[in-house]
Formats: sequence, C-alpha cells, structure tokens
Amino acid sequence: MSGNTFGTLFQLTTFGESHGPAVGGVVDGCPPGIPLSEAVIQTELDRRKPGQGGIAATARQEDDAVRLLSGVFEGVTTGTPIGFLVENQDQRSRDYSKIKDVYRPGHADLTFDAKFGLRDYRGGGRSSGRETVSRVAGGAIAQELLGALGIHVQAATVELGGIPATLRDFGGALSRPFFSADQHVVAAWEDRVRLVKAEGDTLGGVVEIRATGVPAGLGEPVFDKLDARLAYALMGVGAVKCVEIGAGADAACRLGSENNDQITPEGFVSNHAGGILGGISSGQDIVVRAYVKPIPSIAKEQQTVNRQGEAVRLNVGGRHDICAIPRIVPVLKAMAMLTLADFVLLQRRLGR
Repeated sequence: MSGNTFGTLFQLTTFGESHGPAVGGVVDGCPPGIPLSEAVIQTELDRRKPGQGGIAATARQEDDAVRLLSGVFEGVTTGTPIGFLVENQDQRSRDYSKIKDVYRPGHADLTFDAKFGLRDYRGGGRSSGRETVSRVAGGAIAQELLGALGIHVQAATVELGGIPATLRDFGGALSRPFFSADQHVVAAWEDRVRLVKAEGDTLGGVVEIRATGVPAGLGEPVFDKLDARLAYALMGVGAVKCVEIGAGADAACRLGSENNDQITPEGFVSNHAGGILGGISSGQDIVVRAYVKPIPSIAKEQQTVNRQGEAVRLNVGGRHDICAIPRIVPVLKAMAMLTLADFVLLQRRLGR
C-alpha cells in the first residue's frame, strides 16, 4: 500500500488502523535544534481527540496520549527521524460485525474491496478518521519549525450545516464550541445539530485556514505551486470534497478588474488571491477554505449491497460524530502546516 508519506523534504509517514493497537508516525527531515516535547504535541492532539465535539461528538473516548520514541534529545530535535506513537484504548470492534460483508454508503468499503480484495471493516481501517491523529502530531512538529520563523497558522469553522458565520475572529476560535470564527452563530449551530441528531442524520461544514508571516517566494511556478500543494494536502483528508484558495469559486463570477489585487507602494489593496500568485507566496496572508462532507455513518436506514451484490437495507450502528467539525479543524490546520514546513525547507535548498 503506497501513499502513506506526505512531503518532499519535511516528510510525515503514518501507520495504524482505527481498531488496531495503536496509530503513529515518523517525521523525517525536521532540522536539528527545534524545541519539542510531548506536551507541545499533546496540546494539538487534545483538540482533535474524541469527545471534543460537544453535542456533535462521538461517544468513543480516547486519551490520545502521545509518546515520542526518537529524534528528540534534551528537549530539542536532533535532525534524525522523529518517531511517535498513540495507543488506541476504546475500540469496540463488535459494533462493526454486522457490516462485515456489507458496503456502507458514503464509506470506502466498496473501493477498498475493489483495490485490495479485502478490507478491515472495523471502523474503516486506514480510511478511518482515526488515522488523522498522526497528521495532527506531525503538524504539531511542523508548527514548532514554522513558529521559529514567525509563521503562524490558525483555523476556524466558518459554516456548519449550511449556516455561515459572519465574523472572522480566529483568535478566539479555540475557546468556542465548534472552533467557531463567530461567537454569535454558535447558538444557531447548536440548534441545527440537535435537530439533525434527533433525525438520525449528520452535517457538513466549512473550515477556513489562515497563515500569517509567510514570506514571499514559497512555491514553484509550474507543477509544485503552493496553492496546488495546499489543495492536495487538504483534499487528502477523507471528509474534504472541495478546497478554495482566496476568493475561490467567487473569482469565476467576477471581472478581472474586480478580482485583481492591485498593488500600491504600501502593499496590496486586497487579497482575493489568498496570498498566492502564480503558485508562489506573495507575502500576504495565506487564506484557504476546506468544504467538509457530512459524516456518512447515519442512524437512518439506507439501501446498499453486500459483497455478493445482493440488495441490503442497512442502519449503521456504532459511535460516530454528527459532524466532522470541530475535530477536523486541527487536522486541516496540521496539513497546512506540514505543507508550509516542506516549502520552507525547499526554499532553503535554494539558499534563500
């Protein structure tokens, strides 16, 4: 199975399944001398772990306690591979026994069978959201590298269940339910979640990621554009179905005179490009939005087939979030940080 490593110079390789003994990863390429501890990584993992979604959260409980196995000595990185491990503690594989030979709508069950001829039906195996633990841990390591360079990444929910936020207060998002960018919309989101949960259904939403302090010059002009790699990184998160950079889809509805970010001696007048021009960072804030689909495991009966191709009616049991938000927010932030860390090192290779 390929596709388990992300990055060119700053690389993250992940391993583990939802119902296996542990998940973990290895970060290779991190420069030496970066302050790093388990506590730093744990802070980010605590924002992703089960139970953080309030009324929208799964009943599965995991401490998600990280153990650093290598690559750190006396509180700083050594320049060698950084290994880490997070043990699974609250698996209930029996919840999935009834779907052993049934394809759940919206899941990767059918496609895993098509590719490998078998699948780990316990929570989806490698296609489970549980795998993102390793991404968040890797992103936390990237965050320390970026922070030392004055680059900071924030993420917040800007839409849930079709209800958009009006404000963009990223500074207070981590202290709000759903990691909301707007405190005034939280009550409406909570009402929406209660209603949908009572109906046995699920919700999607939109997460915005912003990076400040990014120097001009990161990215390549052709195949390794910074915006292309950011889109690739975010689309690699299972629930993401669409990514926008800057104005995104709205740019297609504008005139060139409306969409261009004009430049003055003091700098850019606007940021419709999302901080990236020609695939290269402009020095402005990087602005990216990821559109997250509803959780496919719903309590409503659905039509599907089994491995023999026979029609089946299925009601997915188990313990599931009503929405991937807010737990996906730190995952998307991590993927953006991993991307930026990689491009920082690629730029250093040019001696800049």
